[in-house]
Amino acid sequence: MKMEMENKAIPTLKPAAKFGKMFNSTESGIFGVLIAMCLLLTFVAPSFADSYNMGVLVRQFSFVAIIAMGQTLVLLTRGIDLSVGAIAGLSGIISAWLMLNTGLDPYICLVLSLLFGALCGSINGLLITKLNLNPFIVTLAMGEIFFGLIMVITQGWPLSGVPQKVLFLGQGMVGPAPVPGIIMIGLGIVLIYVLTSTPIGRHIYAIGGNESAATLVGIRIDRTKIMVYALSGTFAALAGVLMMLRLGAGQPQIGEGWLMASITAAIIGGTSLMGGQGKIIGTIFGAALMGVLANAIVLLSISAYWERVIVGVVVLLAITLDQFRARVKRE
Repeated sequence: MKMEMENKAIPTLKPAAKFGKMFNSTESGIFGVLIAMCLLLTFVAPSFADSYNMGVLVRQFSFVAIIAMGQTLVLLTRGIDLSVGAIAGLSGIISAWLMLNTGLDPYICLVLSLLFGALCGSINGLLITKLNLNPFIVTLAMGEIFFGLIMVITQGWPLSGVPQKVLFLGQGMVGPAPVPGIIMIGLGIVLIYVLTSTPIGRHIYAIGGNESAATLVGIRIDRTKIMVYALSGTFAALAGVLMMLRLGAGQPQIGEGWLMASITAAIIGGTSLMGGQGKIIGTIFGAALMGVLANAIVLLSISAYWERVIVGVVVLLAITLDQFRARVKRE
């Protein structure tokens, strides 16, 4: 009798529930997949582990990780920002144009470009909150406007002659670590602290989890959303400026392909399209995973034309996994 009572007191998990519980540990799962891929690539392509290749890899995925961190903030509030790639490209172009045509100190030009990115994001936030417009439509339209402005300014030609004194931010190394990678890690640490240890972070999660409840407890929904879109624009601008400095010129192509990459990195890392769930560390791991995939395509001499196919497959898998996580959470 005693044994029967103990057995009844201990809840038994169904196999699906057990699997779901393990699956919810997204960050550790993605990290495990990332390590496994790196070990496999080291075996089949020994040059993968070279210090030079690792530096290139970290530098390349750091741009996507930076822009994806801003996208994560938006997704946490159950929004989406389809203009991040265009903001990145336009900010990079504006930064180069200011350096070449105004005589301002290059570092002032960089700061002005980041402020411009924040302004673009704020416009998105204002249109969404004050006019009650759909985030998908607003950011899609604004992205088209920003990409159009890139062509208006550049006429399709790169802006060359960026001063050497600032190229270090995009091209430099601090020991074995590329500077963009260091910036990415620094921003990640700050955002992790903000989301886990400050009222702002709790408000962001609350809005994405249940906006009606967040309103009832006094959270200022509109102000928080505008701030989140402004941060997304700032992070996009930072990624675009760093890429411009990496290339040493304002290339009109900066930011192309970053929209899908930013969303995919966030979703792979555990951020839900339904809002209220996700972590910055997961987004960084997701961006790293995509960077390793792109690096593998080069090292294994796979046609570059397959890269977009692979990215599309990864996006579908990421969305499927997100829906599965949501279903498990509901159960």
